[in-house]
Amino acid sequence: MKKVFYLKTCDTCQKILKQFDLKDWQLREIKTEPITKEELEGMFKISKTYEALFSRRSTQIKSRGIDVKTLQEKDFRELLLDHYTFLKRPVFLTDQEIFIGNDKKNVEALKNFFGISE
Repeated sequence: MKKVFYLKTCDTCQKILKQFDLKDWQLREIKTEPITKEELEGMFKISKTYEALFSRRSTQIKSRGIDVKTLQEKDFRELLLDHYTFLKRPVFLTDQEIFIGNDKKNVEALKNFFGISE
């Protein structure tokens, strides 16, 4: 299994996806096809935390008046299943590895995974 969870309207996601050969990967646009409980559990098994999958930049945080500091793992899980913007993206998922988000460290790890050297 090789999946990429992304948002097609996110320029950062598009920029990252263009860097890699994804012909063997299943691409999932999370707005039109939200993540399932099973997929979230698969991500959790590798990441060991829902909080790592949670985007603190989601516009839903402010509009819902959510205090992120008070959230527990079960809260992160519920929010991730509730609305697509709570997922930190893109997420590259294999059977053994997960790459979450768009920070420089993660993109470098992805490049190493794909065997890309600069």
